[in-house]
Amino acid sequence: MAVTDEAIEKIKDMIVSGALRPGDRLPKESELAAGLGLSRNSLREAVRALSLIRILDVRQGDGTYVTSLDPQLLLEAIGFVVDFHRDDTVLEFLAVRRILEPAATAMAASRISERELDALGARLDVLGTEPSVEELVASDLEFHRGIVGASGNSVLCSLLDGLSGPTTRARVWRGLTQEDAVGRTLREHRAILAALRDRDAEAARSWATVHIASVEQWLRSTL
Repeated sequence: MAVTDEAIEKIKDMIVSGALRPGDRLPKESELAAGLGLSRNSLREAVRALSLIRILDVRQGDGTYVTSLDPQLLLEAIGFVVDFHRDDTVLEFLAVRRILEPAATAMAASRISERELDALGARLDVLGTEPSVEELVASDLEFHRGIVGASGNSVLCSLLDGLSGPTTRARVWRGLTQEDAVGRTLREHRAILAALRDRDAEAARSWATVHIASVEQWLRSTL
């Protein structure tokens, strides 16, 4: 194991064990290095790496702190990687969405409130039957975000939010080039909403799978 990797592991172990908690300030560099049996250089590199993925917060003139470790904060690192995707990896992002989002939709079936359901329905009503592709895609993002948010799992919500961005261009492209893509998307949204209103988790899961798989299947056939 590289020296820096060893330093990262030792700091991580302190956090996992509870020796360092969210919001805690790390001991002085010299004290921490001596306590962990590390060189100050390897400790410095480990702190720099852990700050990049939002585990640690280095405050100039104040010290280094453990962050809140909030899932949204930690998953920003994934979002950073996702932003640099290549076009030929969009299928992989869609495949991950197809695995995770139907599960989140099924979870939402028993948790989503009537007020949240009404808000989703109102959003679809505002779109009407012939929205522009840009309007549909923007609404699509909010529609799915609202459902996943109702799953009650903040990690799943943050992860899917980060994964949805790279597929936006594919959805716009599909809307512009595939016959009845807009109408099909609207019908699938209505079917997902109806399943949620019925509190039918399996129907909600199935319709969410069909919805995402249809984009994936179209993209696979065009690449």
